[in-house]
Amino acid sequence: MKKITASFSIPNNELFKQQMLNWANRFNICCLLDNHRYLSKHNSIECILAVGVRKSFTVKDEKDFLQLQSFIKKSNDWLFGHVSYDAKNYIEKLSSHHPDKIGFPDLFFFQPETIIRLSDKEAIITSECDDAASIFQSILKEEITSHTASSSFNIQPKISKEKYLAIIRQLQQHILRGDCYEINFCQEFFAEDAAINPVSVYRHLSAISPTPFASFYKLDDKYLLCASPERYAKKTGNTIISQPIKGTIKRDVNDLANDEILKQELLHSNKDRSENVMVVDLVRNDLSKVCKEGSVHAKELYGIYTFPQVHQMISTISGELKDNVEFTDILKATFPMGSMTGAPKKRVMELIEQYEASKRGIFSGSVGYIAPNGDFDFNVVIRSIMYNSSNRYLSYQVGGGITFNSDAEKEYEECLLKADAIKKVLQVG
Repeated sequence: MKKITASFSIPNNELFKQQMLNWANRFNICCLLDNHRYLSKHNSIECILAVGVRKSFTVKDEKDFLQLQSFIKKSNDWLFGHVSYDAKNYIEKLSSHHPDKIGFPDLFFFQPETIIRLSDKEAIITSECDDAASIFQSILKEEITSHTASSSFNIQPKISKEKYLAIIRQLQQHILRGDCYEINFCQEFFAEDAAINPVSVYRHLSAISPTPFASFYKLDDKYLLCASPERYAKKTGNTIISQPIKGTIKRDVNDLANDEILKQELLHSNKDRSENVMVVDLVRNDLSKVCKEGSVHAKELYGIYTFPQVHQMISTISGELKDNVEFTDILKATFPMGSMTGAPKKRVMELIEQYEASKRGIFSGSVGYIAPNGDFDFNVVIRSIMYNSSNRYLSYQVGGGITFNSDAEKEYEECLLKADAIKKVLQVG
């Protein structure tokens, strides 16, 4: 069937976006990617929605993983989906044994039936299953209600604070022995028998914490409600960039002068700068495997970026890809991202499996798109709520980079800070 594309004027961008999300949630599979008008020289698509499935590809074992590039080539179309953290097991000889009650597959991509690209005053609809005008009218008919985002439930930590502090001390002993230099350690907070409205929760999360790599992603009964500020990788032509985050400090939105002082404190923090440059070196090493010799550079080092709850230290590394490098080559060279693992990468992933109590799953993985010309853009799944509507299990994970000089108490407090917006959305203290 031939694809039809049409554009439509929209009087209110935010209202239409909410109506579009309501409409998308009718489908078993949908993916909304939204940068919330965050100004950046590396911007790509402002807001894009993919719904329905023409073809899909799920990786369940190493044999499937080897067929991924073939699926991308044969599709020759827009693809949306995710790569879970546990796809590491197909890149290195690793394993994951912790329980996973959310259930996203290790890797999933789908070729959508309908794509909607949204700008400030226009919606461009491309579809081959229905005419664009009828889709547009269906979206306009969606009613936005103000029903409660979630019911009352109890959020519990998978490990106690005391256990967390003890693990940090153990990890610092690994660093002292030379097993690793820095390790990203994460902990899970969860609720059982949780009844939420995923669309309302996502809307609330976006209102509190609008971020440039946000995503509402639904895969049957599994939901990712993501307010990520971090980009994993973006390819434009032969150029690839990665923008790891290392360095976080709380904002003071009620005192702009003090807020500026906090920014400067983060910029000049020896701990955060050392963590940041460490991950920059790791990303440079990863990209050098797929980029032309001498082309990999840190375009920006220790950049301070402001978000609703926090200031973040972000660096930008770019490189020029070698000829004939494919998506899976880049994945094998760079995934999982250094900001969510550490250095050396394989050893810290073994330690992550040893000391963390939960399977990361889609958390610290990536969601994004591959365009028909091979360009792509993927986030880092952090600051996110994961929810399985069948077993009513809700989860969010937070973590940070641990070095020998880390203060375990401060690392724990940083975890709570990163989860602040999620706690507000879920109405828990």
